[in-house]
Amino acid sequence: MKQPLTEEKVFKDPVHNYIHVQDTIIWRLINTKEFQRLRRIRQLGTSYLTFHGAEHSRFSHSLGVYEITRRIISQFERSGYKDWIPEESLLTLCAALLHDLGHGPFSHSIEEAFEMNHEDWTCRIILEDTEITEILRDVEEDFPRKVASVISKTYEHEIVVNLVSSPLDADRMDYLLRDAYYTGVNYGTIDIDRILRMLRPYNGRIVVKESGMHAIEDYLMSRYQMYWQVYFHPVTRSSEIILRQIFRRAKELFQEEYKFRFMIAPLEDLFRGEVTVKQYLMLDEALVQTAFMQWTLEEDELLSDLCTRFIHRKLYKYVEIENLDTDMITEIRSSFAGAGLNPEYDLEIDYPTDLPYDVFRPGAAFDNNQILLLDRNEQLREISEVSDIVRSISGIHRGRYHLYFPQDKLKKALTRLPSSVAEIFAK
Repeated sequence: MKQPLTEEKVFKDPVHNYIHVQDTIIWRLINTKEFQRLRRIRQLGTSYLTFHGAEHSRFSHSLGVYEITRRIISQFERSGYKDWIPEESLLTLCAALLHDLGHGPFSHSIEEAFEMNHEDWTCRIILEDTEITEILRDVEEDFPRKVASVISKTYEHEIVVNLVSSPLDADRMDYLLRDAYYTGVNYGTIDIDRILRMLRPYNGRIVVKESGMHAIEDYLMSRYQMYWQVYFHPVTRSSEIILRQIFRRAKELFQEEYKFRFMIAPLEDLFRGEVTVKQYLMLDEALVQTAFMQWTLEEDELLSDLCTRFIHRKLYKYVEIENLDTDMITEIRSSFAGAGLNPEYDLEIDYPTDLPYDVFRPGAAFDNNQILLLDRNEQLREISEVSDIVRSISGIHRGRYHLYFPQDKLKKALTRLPSSVAEIFAK
């Protein structure tokens, strides 16, 4: 049950203009130490090394997701849609606010390095002994479990999950707008007011009024462009590669019982794979970058070199190649080793792919991967059946291979590489 604040709290926001907090529970959640930690986690990981304005945090994004969700729910409640259950409004708002609570330093890079999932950590923070848990229990004893189930997509009412996680959810709408704003690109400038006006609760899920199709086309095109121009930018990929290599090398050294000049408890626990919620919440980007700065002085030359590259933005260069088969990869790696390079660290092969939109397959049932249009006869149609634009960008994008390497090291070894391999990197 909602507990209205005696006076509405307002955050000034560059994307949504204002973020309105009208409920006591939401205000208390924002002020927990677990949620405040998100100020110390960048929204776009290492993208600030490519787009210098991309310094915004998971904190501001989470507030934005909450605000979009609040606007949608307010519209549903004002319109009196019978398919929306007002008693689930607070649950949805809490899940929207807390959906990114479990992100670690540099977000997805640390997840890949340590085989973690931020949604799992989000649920643990919500369910275990934290300030968040205590506040959610003030609503009802089982409320933390309900919020966690929305985030893990197991909640019994699909419509609530739709608002937090779907092809047209509040999360995606905010990060497209916010990331475009802070990176300075125009791709993510969607007509969010039009989109929100066109959303409807219908038969247990969120659908779009058919007259709003063009706004949704624009939204999906924006997402497509943002992934290839911002999220998959090759310079950002280079910084992510070095970041993963730092974590990988540090973990290898730790397992070999190497004596670090500098080590701090939360990182030791991370390397052991024995991280508690309390220890995980100590991990933020300030702590990790402090370790990286100290590791530039380590006796292990590989770790020192990687940390120096990351801290001082001496990133790997890359070449593009259209086709690359297993035999070519084996030849390149073997040639690198023969030339005195380390193929495990001095070469990274990247092939980014994305699924802008998962089209409906004839004969299958509609699921949460599709955006459904509601026509004037209250019939549902999947958007790619109607839109040529959506069909054109659907499916996995086939791009080019990118081969990343330390240019200074390769330049010294170039004459020792077979001519067929040297030609690839001399482009």
